[in-house]
Amino acid sequence: MPHTASRYLAEGHRVGLRHFTHADGAEFTARARESKDLHHPWLFPPDSQGEYAAYAGRLIEDPTKAGFLVCEKEADGALAGFININNIVEGGFLCGALGYGAFAHAAGRGLMREGLDLVVRYAFGPMRLHRLEINVQPGNAASIALARACGFRLEGFSPKMLFIDGAWRDHQRWALTSEMTKGR
Repeated sequence: MPHTASRYLAEGHRVGLRHFTHADGAEFTARARESKDLHHPWLFPPDSQGEYAAYAGRLIEDPTKAGFLVCEKEADGALAGFININNIVEGGFLCGALGYGAFAHAAGRGLMREGLDLVVRYAFGPMRLHRLEINVQPGNAASIALARACGFRLEGFSPKMLFIDGAWRDHQRWALTSEMTKGR
């Protein structure tokens, strides 16, 4: 289904951001299946309609989550990847934890960099967050490069932080605050 620019929350030169919808299930799951080799062992996006319905439902309905699809503008809005802000805390914290993944056909083309920059601006603008965090397994060089390229700073190391693919995995903690983006 083509996606028009009017549906984008934010736009860059090559990508637009929009929220997840239930109607995106077929394209998302097909892209996830095509991208299994790229994603393994770092992440496991839903690759069946049932899994997608539950996943998208949480992103759509849960106020502590915000899901964004990175869409290629020149490819009729084809899904290039996804970026989610999870564990959104309001009040004095105003923080969220980012998770993201490119789809194989879009990997290495700079589309996720543009998309993550848009999500950062959206999070620090309309969402009024103050801090974003990214937790990355130390061996995930592509994810670390994306965090670094978008201005996130390495803040620390968390041993056995998340249970992924059958084991507790170590993670590096990267963060960015709204003050760090002033003048960019």
